[in-house]
Amino acid sequence: MKRMISRTAMGLAAVALTVGALAGTAHAAPAAVANNGDPTLTDVYIWATDVNLRQQPTTDSPRLAVRSKWWGDAVCQTQGQRVTDPAVGTNNWWTAVMEFSGSDIAWVNNLYIRGGEKIAGVPDC
Repeated sequence: MKRMISRTAMGLAAVALTVGALAGTAHAAPAAVANNGDPTLTDVYIWATDVNLRQQPTTDSPRLAVRSKWWGDAVCQTQGQRVTDPAVGTNNWWTAVMEFSGSDIAWVNNLYIRGGEKIAGVPDC
């Protein structure tokens, strides 16, 4: 009887370790899901309200959408028209963003994206 209890306890311990190891690896998966399953894209956050998303990296370009406090998938970034906002500053870096992986691309000036003048983790175009 002692031997059976000992084996059961060892079996339960092995299962607990296995489940613990699986649970530890399960936490890494949401990073890929955050980019709608595309690990080549970087999530960026537009922190401001009523930000214009443009067809090209210039304010003269047609507006495709307006977003407020919004997460998008960044494709790449490039220098474009210099934008000055008295409340925020000046920046000529623009990031190409997608609503979700595979959607149309729109450009937003980096002034309105969390991360500074040039966004870390977003490649140059």
